[in-house]
Amino acid sequence: MQAKPRRQKTRIEDIRRVELIDAAHRIFLKEGLKGLTTTKICAEAGMSQGILTYYFRDKEEVLFEMVRMNNRILADAIVANLRAATNGWERLVALIDGNFPAPHYDRPMARAWISLYAEAAHNERYARLIRPYYRRLRSNIGAILRPVMPADKTDHFVRGFAAMIDGLWLRRGHSDTDMWLDEARLLLVEYAEAMLGVEVVGRLKAG
Repeated sequence: MQAKPRRQKTRIEDIRRVELIDAAHRIFLKEGLKGLTTTKICAEAGMSQGILTYYFRDKEEVLFEMVRMNNRILADAIVANLRAATNGWERLVALIDGNFPAPHYDRPMARAWISLYAEAAHNERYARLIRPYYRRLRSNIGAILRPVMPADKTDHFVRGFAAMIDGLWLRRGHSDTDMWLDEARLLLVEYAEAMLGVEVVGRLKAG
């Protein structure tokens, strides 16, 4: 018996999927991961109860696509910053700016992502959503520092750099006034200068 051909997605299906992902993102920002239920996503999207499972396997697939969407937006912003940079130091600062996007560095965004990171500590499926970000960060920094630092020192720097980013977002999630964007950015720039040292920073600025 001949296998039934796989049905192609239509334009309206693509639109509905995007609408559900956007609705999930709004719920995620308001209530964090715990509030992200199928019922709430459908209600936020203005769709009938249960329609989510027509377009997605389950709520987890919506979450996966939502994280992919956010990662793509972040990656696009970082790529644009990197292309505008003229030397290694400017590329490193561009990475910092890309990880603290001004329109999104607020308490709701920070608290929502903290909720996902907390769940990822004991949920492997959620942990897999986060790993590509760290791989991309390591790759980007490695490309910048490879001409001026040995690999072992670069790895040590990347771990500290990533921990600083995580910590600054964590602080932002705890208070509306505790960690402003300019201060977060300055702290990370100062960390990079202190950890890399005058000689390495000078070589980065030279080319």
